[in-house]
Amino acid sequence: MSIAFAAVLLLVPAMIFAGGGADDTGASATGMKADYTGNPYTEGKDLSGKKVTIFGALVDEDAARFAKAVEPFEKATGIDIVYEGSGDFETLITIRAEGGSPPDIAAFPQPGLAADLVAGGYIQDMNKWLGMDFLKKQYNDAWLDLASIGGIQAGVWYRASVKSLVWYNKPTFEQKGYKIPQTWDELLKLSDRMVADGFIPWTIGIESSGATGWVATDWLEDIMLRIHPPEVYDRWVAGELKFNSPEFRKALDYLKQIWFNDKYVLGGREGIVLTPFGDAATPITLNPPAALMHRQASFITAFMPQKGAEVGSTVGFFYLPPINAKLGKPVLGAGDIFSAMQDRPEVRAAMRFFASGISTKGWVEQGGFLSPHKDTSFEWYPTDTERGIAKILQNATTFRFDGSDLMPGAVGAGTFWSEITAYVNDEGANLDQLLNNIDKSWP
Repeated sequence: MSIAFAAVLLLVPAMIFAGGGADDTGASATGMKADYTGNPYTEGKDLSGKKVTIFGALVDEDAARFAKAVEPFEKATGIDIVYEGSGDFETLITIRAEGGSPPDIAAFPQPGLAADLVAGGYIQDMNKWLGMDFLKKQYNDAWLDLASIGGIQAGVWYRASVKSLVWYNKPTFEQKGYKIPQTWDELLKLSDRMVADGFIPWTIGIESSGATGWVATDWLEDIMLRIHPPEVYDRWVAGELKFNSPEFRKALDYLKQIWFNDKYVLGGREGIVLTPFGDAATPITLNPPAALMHRQASFITAFMPQKGAEVGSTVGFFYLPPINAKLGKPVLGAGDIFSAMQDRPEVRAAMRFFASGISTKGWVEQGGFLSPHKDTSFEWYPTDTERGIAKILQNATTFRFDGSDLMPGAVGAGTFWSEITAYVNDEGANLDQLLNNIDKSWP
């Protein structure tokens, strides 16, 4: 595999990152024949020597791990995957598409970016290429629904993350006999018991420089999914349901139950605004812990002092429990969708590979990766923590993307952050004005 980083305009030779096709024995690492026809991707065709270009937002270590993951495909087919990553992907992909030089495959970090290109006719329909029978074997309905954009299956999902998680200090839970809450009411009762036992239940931090407030929006999105059907969430994300609505105000009421109770939160409400999000998990890892629970996405382990398997001995996690049992177990998260922009046999072969769990095995085994594929083996995950999160992902009855990521930037990365930060800072004062400010910013 070749990797190019747009920031420095450097094309790195394939041999540095991958095997570059068959090995010296004339057989691939997956046991396929050297004629490159006995694989499940090329439909019996010899496509060796062909090239597939992929452009995405994966850079640095992520790009190197992706290179490892595509090695089996390159060795089985003789097709060279040439990957280019850029921090300016979101801007450049539109420029390239409209300029007539799109990549073969675009790796979108979220589906909202793909929608405009679907509308422009730049994206191929995976239903026509792979068929829904195959796609339903690979993904649950929630993922297929998310890939249904503009009347087509706009791509195949490759990577996922889970946000609906609560991390906790495992030794204290074991010593005090605390049980994992199965409902929101049980979560509040557990918090009350912790206070009675002399502990601070929660550590929360939303400071993130120019992005301050995104932690609060994540909480609210999780709550919206737990008190309303997914269709209501979708209307809200699309701007059809206003922020200054009974539905969203109800979510704020649930948020206040934890955030505005100074007995519950380390540093109180003021501490929430002042604490950097990356530091907020540390209190649950201390001995003795300064707080016992922290709601954050699966990536937060990278900010903890413990690493690898050591995390699992100090910190556990549980699914943020439901509020309305009739809504099942919704999961808030994110993911990368790979969309084909060119139609050639080698591109079709690559997309069939990326729709299969085996395409993620090389990255899953390295850690820090969740696969949305149904045929991904839990045994590939290197730690119990990652394995457990993967099971939450697979068992989700509803999966929805981070709503702020799908909203127009002026809202999702602007007023939603700033006005909710003001809401927390001012303890809910001027709520009508704050919510109206968000609604007015919608383009």
